[in-house]
Amino acid sequence: MIRGKGIYKGFSNNEVLCDLNINVKKGSIYGLVGENGCGKSTLLKILNGIYDCDKGNVTCCDKGIFESPETKEKIFFMNESVYNFYGFSVKAMAKFFSTQYKTFSWERFKELESVFKFPSSKKMNNLSKGQKKQAMFWIAFSLKPDVMILDEPLDGLDPMIRKRIKEMIINETADREMTTIISSHNLLELEDLCDHIGIIYRGKIIIEKDLDDLKVDMQKIQYVSELEDTSVFDDDRFEVVKHEKRGKVKIEIVRGYKEEIVDVLENSRITFYDIMPLTLEEIFIAELEGKEYEYEKIMVR
Repeated sequence: MIRGKGIYKGFSNNEVLCDLNINVKKGSIYGLVGENGCGKSTLLKILNGIYDCDKGNVTCCDKGIFESPETKEKIFFMNESVYNFYGFSVKAMAKFFSTQYKTFSWERFKELESVFKFPSSKKMNNLSKGQKKQAMFWIAFSLKPDVMILDEPLDGLDPMIRKRIKEMIINETADREMTTIISSHNLLELEDLCDHIGIIYRGKIIIEKDLDDLKVDMQKIQYVSELEDTSVFDDDRFEVVKHEKRGKVKIEIVRGYKEEIVDVLENSRITFYDIMPLTLEEIFIAELEGKEYEYEKIMVR
């Protein structure tokens, strides 16, 4: 669906993206994560066709984006800061977007008024930050894009609206195979919504995996062992990426398949063990272990 290969982009001799590759499948909800200043917003603007890359290429459905109005018409982009024309009502903004997107549905726009709970006649300038984002989602779902690109889209929304919008994204994905790319610092939110994850570090995507695949080959175990100071996974087949001890209980994150790990546990001198679910945050920290990276900048505590 969307592919980028060897992307370079810089501003005023400052390189932001460096040999970046990205592959977003049709009908997926792709979560993009990284520290502030790592290039997320720049990448989103390249994927939307606002910026052109200095080197490399980006395509949507095997067609270029930057110089293709036809391709851009398939993509809706919502920036972190919502822009609106001064004095325009929600309906007037919708009319503007209806001139840019042939797929815009006024029938759908009318249906959604009951979801967002304020009239389309209301001026955008008189809306709160959260209501402005709701208005743009209202317009976005009315124009039925093939691709929705969202930069911190749920920030500032109340819990009920966040829930509704996430449900709408999931439904559009299921019903129309809409493709969504979401940049967010909120990993808990991405874990609920996304099926694919990409992490940007120093201008490159260093991890790009299906969310289920991320969880298959890494396990979190707590156990009590007769071996006080060593791990039962001291074996070439495994990599202990995190180890801590709480009294007699050892808690370890181990890179390896569950069946092999259970086999080791069952055949070791342990009195108790439990395999616990890993959070997305724990997986990311484990994947990035050993890199010079400020984890707290992308992790939600």
